[in-house]
Amino acid sequence: MAGKKGRKKRFWSDEEKRSICEQAQASGVSVAQVALRYSMNANLIHKWLRDPRFAPSGAVSESDIEVSDFLEVSVASSDLPVVPNPCTAPATGSLSATRVDITLSDGRRILIEGSTSLLAVVGLVQGLTA
Repeated sequence: MAGKKGRKKRFWSDEEKRSICEQAQASGVSVAQVALRYSMNANLIHKWLRDPRFAPSGAVSESDIEVSDFLEVSVASSDLPVVPNPCTAPATGSLSATRVDITLSDGRRILIEGSTSLLAVVGLVQGLTA
C-alpha cells in the first residue's frame, strides 16, 4: 500500500518510542491526545505499549488483566413465577436478547424469555421500581 504522495515514511527510534509510551501512560492523558501531539495513529502507540521494549516499567499488559465472561448472580427464591414476554418483536435497529434474568434489590426476580427489545426490558424495570 503506497503512502501519500510527497510524504516519506517516518522512522521512530527506540528512545522516541519509549518517550511516547511514557507520555501515553501519564495520569490524566489519553493515548489519543499523545497521538494527536505527534500526528500519528493511536493504534501504533497501543502496539508499542504491548511491546516490552517500549512500555514503561509500571505499565499493565493485556495478559495481566483478568477477564471474566460471566457475572455472579444470586437468586433469593426460585419459586417466583416467570413473567410473560412484554414485547414479542424487538424494535428495528435496537438491541435485543433471547433471555433476560434480573433480580431487583428488593428480592423480586424478572425472567423474560424469547426475542425481547432491551429498551422494553428497561421500561419494565423502571415501571416496577417507580
